[in-house]
Amino acid sequence: AMPYTVDRLEFEALVNEAIAALPEDLRGRLNNVVVVVEDWADPHTLREARIGSPYELLGFYHGIPLSRRGSGYGQVTPDRISIYRMPILARSGSAGALRETVRRVVWHELAHHFGIDDDRLRDLGVY
Repeated sequence: AMPYTVDRLEFEALVNEAIAALPEDLRGRLNNVVVVVEDWADPHTLREARIGSPYELLGFYHGIPLSRRGSGYGQVTPDRISIYRMPILARSGSAGALRETVRRVVWHELAHHFGIDDDRLRDLGVY
């Protein structure tokens, strides 16, 4: 089956929808973080993630988790969360599957920003 496809603007809208759907307690804690859509992970990020194929990396969190920000945290570049459009599209066969995958990836990467553990992620239905 052909993967379902959307352009970058439609994809970004799905990412924003996923952020808006975050539980209230988490959405209120977003701090100094930007979420960007890129088509593919760059070679450096793939190495950092220890992943060989760009098809395998759906999202990546670059930054310092809130849980690790001490009093010395300040004047730093915002955390950046990359959401990779092409590999997500490659495994999404429908609009519904795409929306669900985007939400899962966005929430998973944001969880790294919050310093959330896997148990809470399971509670949120991310896994």
